[in-house]
Amino acid sequence: MSDTKPAPLKISCTDSDCEQGLHCFKFHSRKMAASDRGKCRSCGADLVDWERVHRRDRADVAHTFAALKRELIRHHTWHVVIDDKAMAHARRKGMAGLLVAARHRLMKSLAPAEPVRDGQQTPFSGNAIYLAQHATACCCRTCLEYWHAIPKGQSLTAEEVEYAYGLVEAYLRERLPDLKEEPEKVRRHSRRGDAPRLADEGRVPT
Repeated sequence: MSDTKPAPLKISCTDSDCEQGLHCFKFHSRKMAASDRGKCRSCGADLVDWERVHRRDRADVAHTFAALKRELIRHHTWHVVIDDKAMAHARRKGMAGLLVAARHRLMKSLAPAEPVRDGQQTPFSGNAIYLAQHATACCCRTCLEYWHAIPKGQSLTAEEVEYAYGLVEAYLRERLPDLKEEPEKVRRHSRRGDAPRLADEGRVPT
């Protein structure tokens, strides 16, 4: 296996590729009218049933995930190859331990009324939990607000934490189906894990 690292994909939360059906629904207060809220900020496509998504119904998670995958940044984190560092970390934890760490992560980085460095607190590699947060829009309070209608500026309730945790758990179980429940012994590497890349080095269709 080559040690050469692939060039990281430069994707931000405001990017879109509308021709490929991948949009950005984040509202831009200076460039969009209030009536455009919820539409793609690039092409104006109105593709998400926000009333349904905002119900936060755990039984309707398949619909919520399908809607999330219409956004470029979410689509990317649903399909990106999980980097070696993140896989090693997951195997050392086991699924049970990874889920405990996920809950702790949400309580620390998302649940406070004013999280530290909000909007920048969740990296894009090195931990499958980070990918899960971005994929499910549980990465910062801005994404949590526009995707899940959970207001900024106030601490999350126990019910809201459980909802976010349920989304993250569903992502981890879907993306890591072969991860054992119990920890495995995995050698730690001194070098940083590879930057994430898509499976075929291109855009994976939905």
